[in-house]
Amino acid sequence: MAVPKKKISKSRRNMRRAHHALEAPNSGECPNCGELKRPHHVCRACGYYDGREVVPAPDSASA
Repeated sequence: MAVPKKKISKSRRNMRRAHHALEAPNSGECPNCGELKRPHHVCRACGYYDGREVVPAPDSASA
């Protein structure tokens, strides 16, 4: 059975995990309404993508 030959120190273990931190999601400003949106995604607030309306806005869909 595979068993570690020597104890891994806390320092070495933590150095290995140094790259495991979570990154904040990227977000940019929507050029149409100014809300934060993910790059290359339709804006959830106004439904615009690349300067044109792709999805009807949520507030106008109920009317």
